[in-house]
Amino acid sequence: MKLSGSRIIIETLREQGVDTVFGYPGGAIMPLYDALYDAPLRHILTVHEQGAAHAADGYARASGKVGVCIATSGPGATNLVTGLATAYMDSVPVVAITGQVGTPLLGRDAFQEIDITGLTMPITKHNFLVRSAADLAGVVRNAFAIAREGRPGPVLIDVPRDVLLAEVDFTATQPDLSQSPSCVSAIQQFDDPQVDAAIEQAVAALLKSRRPVLIVGGGVIRAGASKSVTEFCESYPLPIVSTLMGLGSIAPNQPYYLGLTGMHGHRAANLTVADADLIIAVGSRFSDRVTSDRSCYTKGKTIIHLDIDAAEIGKNVETAVMVIGELQHSLKNLSQRLQHSALPDHTAWLTQVSQWQDQHQTQTDTTVLNPVWIMQHLSTAVAALPVTWISDVGQHQMWAAQHLSVESPGTWLTSGGLGTMGFGLPAALGAQLSRPEQRAILIAGDGGFKMTAMELYTAAVEKTPVICVILDNSALGMVRQWQQLFFNQRYSATTLQSFDFISLAKSCGVDGLVANTPAEFSAGFQQALASDSPFVLVAKISPDCLVAPMVQPGQAVNRFVDMS
Repeated sequence: MKLSGSRIIIETLREQGVDTVFGYPGGAIMPLYDALYDAPLRHILTVHEQGAAHAADGYARASGKVGVCIATSGPGATNLVTGLATAYMDSVPVVAITGQVGTPLLGRDAFQEIDITGLTMPITKHNFLVRSAADLAGVVRNAFAIAREGRPGPVLIDVPRDVLLAEVDFTATQPDLSQSPSCVSAIQQFDDPQVDAAIEQAVAALLKSRRPVLIVGGGVIRAGASKSVTEFCESYPLPIVSTLMGLGSIAPNQPYYLGLTGMHGHRAANLTVADADLIIAVGSRFSDRVTSDRSCYTKGKTIIHLDIDAAEIGKNVETAVMVIGELQHSLKNLSQRLQHSALPDHTAWLTQVSQWQDQHQTQTDTTVLNPVWIMQHLSTAVAALPVTWISDVGQHQMWAAQHLSVESPGTWLTSGGLGTMGFGLPAALGAQLSRPEQRAILIAGDGGFKMTAMELYTAAVEKTPVICVILDNSALGMVRQWQQLFFNQRYSATTLQSFDFISLAKSCGVDGLVANTPAEFSAGFQQALASDSPFVLVAKISPDCLVAPMVQPGQAVNRFVDMS
């Protein structure tokens, strides 16, 4: 049958199991929006294209599916860039579809023309400029395969207006996911003798180690390998720490789980990493926020690195054993081989780790409203409820990472690699839409929340019951903290004027309240939970609250800043 390019996009999206898309219309993309008018897809009209990209990202992170966003040419397309870069840095599968000027106008500086494929080449896994409607179906199918396969990531499809309008023959197909590139590559990798040899080297190093530690990263979440990590730790008990992106990989009650490591990692976690003689990293890229001084980080240690992306291994730290492949298979092989080995006695090491953990328990002031108490209270208040935690970027992000109880994979969403302020609210919107049975709870700061705050209007229109907890210290808190500690308290451009978030929320049709005390916060949060509509809860905290501990920048991970 003959279909227009726009109808072909709709049909191929349906083939891929897409039911929800996020976007904003405009001239070049108008034919696709005409096709969306009576299409069996839910379209979420965001306030801004950046919101559409972040919402698609949040939808993908929470659901495990590919998120889809749509924008027109020129500024519509460029407004997606920050969202695509965020997804790229955190390995999130997103497909972005952008309109483009007609093919006869390409390269002529036409109205709202921009080379969006050239612009996004460094921040997408792949992108396409489709010049013929006959190629559209294959391009869309290929884009979804690329977004999903191996290490996931965003893909952009740029479609000129005349291609959207042109009619060509179309044959529907049903994708065979068992033969997707990701499955094929995994089978090939695990038949590779080099992988078997790497597994043997890893086993030998683990059996030799006396002070091992396991680091879980965001790759564990993307690979769906949390169960495999847990089974590995049952066969080989050892201390476990998590990167910012790995939170939720391991249940908080897992024996010897120490929580967050890195610049704002827990003291026990960082002390353990610093004193270890072996690190086994699973799905982590050893970013600078995790390692700080890389030479100190690796000194006297054997590094075993498991990852599906060979480019990550050895990029940031020198690796002794590299196991390249799908994490579930790698961990399963390691577990099986360790079960048939005489494991070393780690009693003394585990005792030392437990002592550090006991020694550095966080003390919380329950008499005043403060960030640590807020996170602990939130965790207790929703202990029996299915929730998804979403954080924006800043001090609140670190307090949340340190003190929230993240119980399962895919229930902690944050911008880790790019550190995108404004990510939180639209990502929470996408997460809530993807998992309506789980309440999306956003933790944000007053600075970052304002960047995309108008997406409250989208939440109200879509009746999406996102709970927005704003830690309001009238400051750009994380920058201010650095200014306080390292720039002689010269608070340049970080002090904010008081802002009425509740009036803003009400103008969008969203209810909310301000809390100044723990009692007011507790009552307000219960009101938010009881509501089936979006809700804004503003917690007034002091700008003098600092994220602690903090590693001295550029120093070893056990060199903590003196904040007294």
